Amino acid sequence: MVRNEATSFNGLPQYQSHKSLPHLSIRRKSWVVRTESNVRRKVKKKPDPPCVVCEGSGRVNCHCCQGRGRTNMLHLEMLPKGEWPKWCRACGASGLTYCSRCLGTGEYRDTIGFHFMKKDNNKSQ
Repeated sequence: MVRNEATSFNGLPQYQSHKSLPHLSIRRKSWVVRTESNVRRKVKKKPDPPCVVCEGSGRVNCHCCQGRGRTNMLHLEMLPKGEWPKWCRACGASGLTYCSRCLGTGEYRDTIGFHFMKKDNNKSQ
């Protein structure tokens, strides 16, 4: 005699009907994501010369939340018990925005505009 013990994916019993399913069963296929351990990560180099405002990171504290990520009670390091944060919408609650001088690249950029009055120190007179 042959027993019918066929199982579908993930070892669950075959789908019989909607009413006979247990409460924790999965009807859809699930994806398993695996990470590779031998993959080299690229190390981001700091630019030379770095930006004078963000020091090469490309990010600065948000001007709306002062780098806290929330907009209520900015003078306190931590919120009092029972108080919920109101997250900053300008930075997405991260507390950081792109540097306005280098536009987030971290590289040194001279100020925008004409520099005809600027003296060059490398020239000998």
